[in-house]
Amino acid sequence: MSSELNELVGRRISRRTLIQGAAAASVALPLASKLAGAQADKKLTIAFSVPGLNFPFFVHMMDLAEQHAKELGNIDFIKLDGQQNGAPSSTKQSSDIEDMVAKKINGIVISPNDVNALAPSIQAAIDAGIPVVTVDRNVTGAKTLAHVGADNVRGGELQGEYLVKILPNGGDIFELKGQPGASPAIDRDKGLHNVIDKVDKIKVVLNQTAEFARDKALSVTESALGKSKPVAIVCANDDMAFGAAEAVGAANLMIPIIGYDALPEALIAINTGKQAATIEQFPGGQARGALDILVDHLRNAKEPAQHDKFLTPLLITKDNLAQAERAAEAGIASAGTPAASPVASPVA
Repeated sequence: MSSELNELVGRRISRRTLIQGAAAASVALPLASKLAGAQADKKLTIAFSVPGLNFPFFVHMMDLAEQHAKELGNIDFIKLDGQQNGAPSSTKQSSDIEDMVAKKINGIVISPNDVNALAPSIQAAIDAGIPVVTVDRNVTGAKTLAHVGADNVRGGELQGEYLVKILPNGGDIFELKGQPGASPAIDRDKGLHNVIDKVDKIKVVLNQTAEFARDKALSVTESALGKSKPVAIVCANDDMAFGAAEAVGAANLMIPIIGYDALPEALIAINTGKQAATIEQFPGGQARGALDILVDHLRNAKEPAQHDKFLTPLLITKDNLAQAERAAEAGIASAGTPAASPVASPVA
């Protein structure tokens, strides 16, 4: 074959290949677009697990998570209650996760009852190909997709700073701690002591867990008041603050009480002078943020830029009640919820 003929044949083959490639591309591009659209609308089954729906905080978080799942669309939302016999149970929560793995759901958002005890079941879910995002409470020893929560160390520091402000002369205080092993309880205690341990005039004469429970806080405070009369009581959540307030009222005492969670009942108590302050940690913002990360990962294969995202907590007193997330439920005009801010490493 002559060189001229070879060149002519080569040009014809190249032209035919180019035309075929263009035709294939014209088919592939709309197909890819359709597949991307289908992925964006992919039907998902997502479980949302909390330590116990006997806690008002988690009821509110679950309600707002379910509402946001409806807003995101095409999601089967499974509510998992980790309580057993009226109390949070790591065993029950672990069993629930194992059940979700067996059902091959798409993803899990969980607030782990215990920072260590839930790690094996969470990691088992991840190993089975189910991404997990923790919310509010963190977990150690499991490679989760992300964590969204409040900076609870900072929240504890805000409690301590407020104590220093209202107690210029110092004095003895009671501290009611949360559930042992729960990351918020650990972090809030750490933050509180970051501040008050530097103030010699403030002495913690009671440092005891009431496990985030109102009834236990009532009994612990009643017993402690028989031995000492503090100048203030600081609690790791509002439920314990309510129990402490009941004991203080029964003893006909006036003692400032600081809670955590900004429940509507706490906002009303602050407004009427029965509670001094609380800490807002924006549970609705946490729930929405966790779901957004998980759904974006499942539908768009997007990895979070950073593992941890934290909402900055806010001290709530009578002066700024409207800034609480649930202010409207307490009959107070709401000022809205801030966005989560990413951090490079865990707070604690």
